[in-house]
Amino acid sequence: MTQIELYFLISIILFCIGIMIVLIKKNGIMILMGIELMLNAANINFVAFAMKSPEAIHGIMFSLFLIVMAAAEAAVALAIILRVYRFYKTTDVDEIADLKG
Repeated sequence: MTQIELYFLISIILFCIGIMIVLIKKNGIMILMGIELMLNAANINFVAFAMKSPEAIHGIMFSLFLIVMAAAEAAVALAIILRVYRFYKTTDVDEIADLKG
């Protein structure tokens, strides 16, 4: 198994764990952590592709952009979760019935 295949294998494992957390967990913070795992799996892929062709820096630039976007997304989502917790006294997404259509 080559080095890039190991990166892809780690990326697939992280992405699958992230999807399982998003689908199984009902806590808003745990769902946010699952999304972050999936974004990190994408980051590993971008860096692995950048390692394959060192003259192309696009993979590293996409990775840096994704890190910034993930940080902003986490800040906004945590603020929303804190507001929901303050109002409903829970972060369980199934118990919050008022936001459903």
